[in-house]
Amino acid sequence: MYNYPWGYPQYPYYYNGVPYQDNRQPIFWGNTDEIEHFNPFYYSHDHEDYMTLKDYGDNPLVVNIEHATERNNTFRTVLWTGENLQVTLMSIDVGDDIGLEVHPNVDQFLRIEDGEGLVQMGDAKENLSLQRRVDDESAIIVPAGTWHNVINIGNQPLKLYTIYAPPEHPFGTIHRTKAEAIEAEGHH
Repeated sequence: MYNYPWGYPQYPYYYNGVPYQDNRQPIFWGNTDEIEHFNPFYYSHDHEDYMTLKDYGDNPLVVNIEHATERNNTFRTVLWTGENLQVTLMSIDVGDDIGLEVHPNVDQFLRIEDGEGLVQMGDAKENLSLQRRVDDESAIIVPAGTWHNVINIGNQPLKLYTIYAPPEHPFGTIHRTKAEAIEAEGHH
């Protein structure tokens, strides 16, 4: 019959969610506000406005990572720390950078959600042979032992999240500013 991945069209009504949840038929409402109030299985990005940006430890977590990353206003907030993986949100001020660094035993994945940056990578501190402009939806993969830096070259904060494997920062780390991060890492 019809093959619509988001459910069957019911003009002028629509359903913006998974067609079948919990073995129940979807309910087509004319207004999304009605869906949120009456359908407990409806997922809305608006509900994440109430999510606290903190480390959820090794508990299962489902999050709209783009929304959480864009909401983060701290230099570094660890969102999730497990035994083998860590998810961290970052906001880099205009003209600032993460800071040239290397993680000898940690692979790292970074994803830009908002803003423009310049990524530098290389096998030595003095040899950053890879330089690329990055912006929304860019992914950066940093193998263990690679020197790297990300510089905000845009006119707004650079919002990104990073995944460390294994974890890099202590559980619950929140650094409001880069200066606070440098001081904490000096004591670490």
